[in-house]
Amino acid sequence: MANYKIVIPARYSSSRLPGKPLIELSGKPMIQHTYERALETGVKEIVIATDDQRIFDVAKGFGADVVMTNP
Repeated sequence: MANYKIVIPARYSSSRLPGKPLIELSGKPMIQHTYERALETGVKEIVIATDDQRIFDVAKGFGADVVMTNP
């Protein structure tokens, strides 16, 4: 088992593609695809760090640990 943590930064207000973490691909938001790939590593702790309530709510909805950061 891995002994490190993964922190996935997720901003809604990206300059190149706003809302990117919530864009759906194959019926799931991109942030969920990223989270699921991270789970495959076997790491003990995965956290999504965001400054956006929409991303926070979606990530909580699929069971991720999420922390709010300052914008």
